[in-house]
Amino acid sequence: MRWIHAAFALAILSGIIATTGCSPFVENNTIEEIAPVIFWSLNQSDDRHLEISTLVPPLIHEKKRMLTLKVDLQKQGGKEFNLIYYRELKPGQLRVIVINEELARKGVLPLISTYLMDTDISQRLYLIISRGNFEEFMREQLNEQANLDYFLYRMLKHYEASNQGEMSILNLHQFKNKLFSPYADPYLPLFEVKKINLTYKGTAMFRHDKMINMLPLMDDQIFQLINNDHYLKLFAVPSSDVILGHVRSKVDIDLDPSYKNMTIKIDLTGRLEEYRGNKNLHKREDLAKLHQDIEKYLVSRTSDLLKTMQQWKIDPLEIGTRTLHPFSKPISDSEWLNLWEKMKFKIEYRLTIQPLVNVNQ
Repeated sequence: MRWIHAAFALAILSGIIATTGCSPFVENNTIEEIAPVIFWSLNQSDDRHLEISTLVPPLIHEKKRMLTLKVDLQKQGGKEFNLIYYRELKPGQLRVIVINEELARKGVLPLISTYLMDTDISQRLYLIISRGNFEEFMREQLNEQANLDYFLYRMLKHYEASNQGEMSILNLHQFKNKLFSPYADPYLPLFEVKKINLTYKGTAMFRHDKMINMLPLMDDQIFQLINNDHYLKLFAVPSSDVILGHVRSKVDIDLDPSYKNMTIKIDLTGRLEEYRGNKNLHKREDLAKLHQDIEKYLVSRTSDLLKTMQQWKIDPLEIGTRTLHPFSKPISDSEWLNLWEKMKFKIEYRLTIQPLVNVNQ
């Protein structure tokens, strides 16, 4: 009977180890000897080398400093960091990878493959693109905001969790799924960095694993409305001198059987947050004219956005997935791309907004 209890206890222990993801390899570290890393910043140093940077220590109350190395491989950088810092840096708590725009345009697959194959690194790792010298920005801010790396991670996590549509946030797992899908193209948030500012500029679009261009903020807002989240906390329409709030969209996309035409119907609901135009919104006629002006503007911008995606030969909206049907052979990615480039659009917006004031009959 005793051996049965022992075997049962061993089985429970094995299950606990398996579910917690414990590695079978033993690493003898105490908490004082290690330092979890929150972010890595990657730059192209020259034709052969990468420049990799991080802040240490991550969270403890010691003076922070930037570590930067020129390396051939990322893992080499992780190893050499330990030779110039008195604690062993652990990538298991890595939360943000900052990739320089120049490097992203050459291709990110060799970079992210390292993280995908490392079982110690979470696939909820955030990826962002930087325009400018991110390391210089971090050095300038060390004295002002010592835990800036942690605050950057919390900001990305907040916008991902809240689904506010302010930023196009993707983690490593989501980026990988879009990258290897035949009917999708990945995208990432792009930040412009200067000495004292880190500013979200729009969405970096990728063809396969290479960044090809960026959507500016207005197109970025429309992209987010017709993409998965369908929500914007604030939506500025400068042409009508108006800001809409709490905008939600319901999108209906229909392809004809020949895949030559696409109809996209977008129902928008929200409320007027601010208006500085010349119309008298107390009058029903003026409010209806404002609706028409906004709808006309959105149709035009959405059409331009879709045509831009056709020119860039990308499908970040995953419209190609609508060609999949039960018991039918899927079309190839190259065949879909040819169809997508020639497709015609019919776009309809139906806007319902709550006015700032009571409207006279």
